[in-house]
This record gives sequence, C-alpha cells and structure tokens, in this order.
Amino acid sequence: MTEQRHDTTAGAGREALARAWDELVATARRTVTDGLVVGTSGNVSVRVGDTVLVTPSGVPYDRLTPTDILGVGLDGERLLGALGPTSELPMHLAIYRATDAGAVVHTHAVHATAVSTLVPELPPIHYMTGALGGPVRVAPYALYGTDELAEHMLHALRDRTACLLQNHGTVAYGDSLSQAFDRTAQLEWMCHLWLTATSVPGRTPSILSAERVSEAGRKLKGYGQRGAGVDGSGGTDGSGGVDGSAGVDGSGGANGTAGADRVDGG
Repeated sequence: MTEQRHDTTAGAGREALARAWDELVATARRTVTDGLVVGTSGNVSVRVGDTVLVTPSGVPYDRLTPTDILGVGLDGERLLGALGPTSELPMHLAIYRATDAGAVVHTHAVHATAVSTLVPELPPIHYMTGALGGPVRVAPYALYGTDELAEHMLHALRDRTACLLQNHGTVAYGDSLSQAFDRTAQLEWMCHLWLTATSVPGRTPSILSAERVSEAGRKLKGYGQRGAGVDGSGGTDGSGGVDGSAGVDGSGGANGTAGADRVDGG
C-alpha cells in the first residue's frame, strides 16, 4: 500500500507539485497581508491529481519553504512531508470529495466572521452575490477540525462556492488558488458592505431580488479574459475567474467544468 501511494504521487509530477506548493504558500501569505487571517488562523489547500497539498498546523506562513511541502490523499493519508496538516483538514477533504474543486481557502476574516454571528444568511446586498451562486449561507457552529463542522459546511455550500461558518470564519473554493482567494476576498468585502449599510440609523439597505442575483450570476460567467482570473491572473491549472466554476449542485461554469452532485444526492 505504501509503495502504491508513492507511485500515485510521483505520477502527478514533482515539478507540478513544487509549483503548486509555491503558489499555495504565496496564497497563504496573502491571506495574512490582506488582513483575512491573523497569524496561522486560516488554512489553504490545492489539489494536484489525487494529492491535496495543504498548509501545516501552527506554522507561520512566512517560514514555509519548498522543503516543507505537505500532501495527503483524499482519504487523509499522508503522501508528502513530515509536518502535521492543518486541523481543518476534514473540511478541505470534504469539499474535494464532494465537488470538482481545485483549491480551498479558509479564513477568519473579521467582517465575515461578524456577519456569521448575526444572521443565518448574508443578504444579497451586491450583485457579486451571483458570483458565489446566490446568498451566502451560514453553517451552524461546530467545534473546529471536526467532521460535524465539515458536514455543516457542505450543507451550507449546496449550490454555492462559498459559505460562512458561524462564530468562526469563511470557506471558499474554486478551480484554482487565485479563484478561491478572490471568492474569499469578495465575500469579506460584501460582509463589510452589509455591516456598513446596516449601521446607518433609521435606514434599511436595499436588497437584490433572487432574479437580479441570478441575472448577475449569468452575466458574470462571461466576465474577464478566458483562462484568467478576475485580476487577469491564471491559477495553477490555468483556469479560473470568480465566476468560472460551479457550486456543489453540479451546474457548469463558464469554463465548462462542473461541480459534483453528491452533497444532497439530487
């Protein structure tokens, strides 16, 4: 069994794994510099073939080097590295098993976490809600690192590519690291917007209808340059804008990829 696992990893290509690890570390560092996490409170992963590269537990991202590469299989068995994986590994693996995600970003972004304590769903205050599949749900609280939290998260991600975790933070996935990060940043921005708008005394912010959100979502599927992210940058696999992939209901994205339909079986 050990030898078979080694062959699977080698088949993915050492160079591809090294490039993906470099991009993963850069993305993890960006979550800190952009204020989406404090210290090592978030985690990032990317899938390369049947190997999931993931940030290690409790190691500052600015200290990670190419020799710290850490990879597991979809069953959680270690394939690469000596460091222990993030405590939120069950959450990452649940997404990869239930969708066609290429990357996952989890943060403790302050505005998004604040919203997660106030409402069961982020109201569609901006048309970018359509880029995430619709109004972003809040998964009920469960202890971090548990299968219970991963299960709550998957329910909240049905037909969506991002969700909030109650009293905890955010989760977003995409075809690439750049896409997963962009969705995370968009979600945090919309949470900040909603908190700002609702803080005005005596005024209630206007909320978009489901039809308006769907309309925007359809238009966003054609946004940007083909094969590039929202900011013009491609991901590890060369794919990915904020609107390029599907939610967990199996609907297709602009680049022809689809999510899986195993979350709800329907």
